[in-house]
Amino acid sequence: MLTKRSVATTAEGDDIFSITLTQGDFTAEILSLGANLKTLKTPDRNGEIRDIVLGFDNPLDNLASTTYFGQVVGRFANRIANARFTLDGKTCMLEKNEGNNNLHSGKSNWGWRNWHVETFDWNGDPGVVLSLFSPDGDGGFPHAVNCTVSYVLTRDGNLRMDYEATATGPTPINLTNHSYFNLGGAASGTILGHELQLDCDRYLEVDSASIPTGRIIDVRGTAFDFTKKKTIGRDIEKVGGYDHCFILSRSSEKLVEFASIYEPNSGRTMKISTTMPAVQLYTGNYLKAAEIGKGNVAYPKHAGMCFETQYYPDSPNHPEFPSCIFNKERSFKHTTVFSFGSK
Repeated sequence: MLTKRSVATTAEGDDIFSITLTQGDFTAEILSLGANLKTLKTPDRNGEIRDIVLGFDNPLDNLASTTYFGQVVGRFANRIANARFTLDGKTCMLEKNEGNNNLHSGKSNWGWRNWHVETFDWNGDPGVVLSLFSPDGDGGFPHAVNCTVSYVLTRDGNLRMDYEATATGPTPINLTNHSYFNLGGAASGTILGHELQLDCDRYLEVDSASIPTGRIIDVRGTAFDFTKKKTIGRDIEKVGGYDHCFILSRSSEKLVEFASIYEPNSGRTMKISTTMPAVQLYTGNYLKAAEIGKGNVAYPKHAGMCFETQYYPDSPNHPEFPSCIFNKERSFKHTTVFSFGSK
């Protein structure tokens, strides 16, 4: 089942739409503002259905928050050192919005823009495609980009996201979804008791500003080792909270399952597959009960966790990293699938 309705208007007077995709006990609500995954409802082992993503009741609250709840972040997700990079001999200057660096493209972030919406049916599965145009020079990035992001909710409880972007010339593109998951329910406390396994054998070392040093470190014997299942809280104090890029042990143009999450109290499970080479694991370290979310609940530190499938942060300044530069001949095209169940 699929519904579409206007829920608010932008400052320019444009409708902000809410699109609800339903398959049995599973429901996903997507906003045109930010191509935002506002709500995701799944059943637990006893059949109780709860919303498992953090967010706001009022869509406009997203515009005043830097939590990036549920957004599709672009043109470049994550950090770029010194808010600059050089491409084809030209230095591109970006906004400094996290110290001396650029985070999530600054004010030009696509997660704060109202996307065009079209709904569709894919072999009986409801879906929505959202599209956006980013002009040349947008946020300091060169060349224009046309982008689409599609959500499809399948009958077996999978939420599939397909990203596509084409550029008029060479430009960095790094798109991701910034949903905060809590499988116990969006207002059920912290995610420290969730059990996580990642098929990621390396991670990127970062400096005190969370900028990659260029070193790629083996996770074995470190607090970053999730190759065997463990609770998120077990080693978290050793690193002060996770906000790090983990590299998939195997990457492919085809979908690779790399993450398995289990919440013992509810029995809910989530598995994640992607065609991206890495994932930024973020454990809500900067949530401090200052953000009042859905149901008038304040979200405490570690109230949710993000799995931001993407290219490596600061890639435009590291030619040794997998290339995030796209052009007329090379389009950006990637898929991430979230699969839900219980046990």
